Amino acid sequence: MIQTFEPIPLYEVSETKLADLLKEYPWLKDKITKVNEKFIMLNTPLGKVMAKKATIRDMSKKSGMDEDELIEKLSVLIANHK
Repeated sequence: MIQTFEPIPLYEVSETKLADLLKEYPWLKDKITKVNEKFIMLNTPLGKVMAKKATIRDMSKKSGMDEDELIEKLSVLIANHK
């Protein structure tokens, strides 16, 4: 069965807080380094503090990744999680 999703405006996705993503998908914290190895710092005490305030846009800037690429890679991780 094919799932369809209502398109979400990119600016809304970009402003999504990492803490909200991790609350919805707690397993993502362990897998996010597959998107960019710089995200390993999320496992540090400082990273835990930053995750509460950081948005997808902030993550893009800090990692040097294009915002669209980051969103796409996170989306694929979430879609493929079993």
